Amino acid sequence: MLKHSVDRRVCVESLTHILVLMTTATKREAQEIAQNLLEKQLIACANICGPVESRFQWQGRIEKAEEFMVLMKSDQQLFPKLARAAKKMHSYEVPEILAVPIVEGFQPYMKWLTASLQTHGES
Repeated sequence: MLKHSVDRRVCVESLTHILVLMTTATKREAQEIAQNLLEKQLIACANICGPVESRFQWQGRIEKAEEFMVLMKSDQQLFPKLARAAKKMHSYEVPEILAVPIVEGFQPYMKWLTASLQTHGES
């Protein structure tokens, strides 16, 4: 019974980690936003991919754009600050800033991720 309780606690803790997806108009914009979020310890790391082709609905039309995808690792409790900071620097009127839960991960990596982020009480 004790082992089951410990395993469950660890699983719940890992659910606070998130993968944040964001697209930007340019690689430079992606780099600048990622650097800013890293300096504020709102993300542990960022992967910048692209260019990628995006297709989307915008103002009643189907649009197409070449963008850069940024994959960032963070914590759910930091997401509001992360999203505000990213939006402040972003060139889009309505930027894509999405968070999905990280259900499981290689434990040494997850420990590093946690240690790389600001504590929840920091501004």
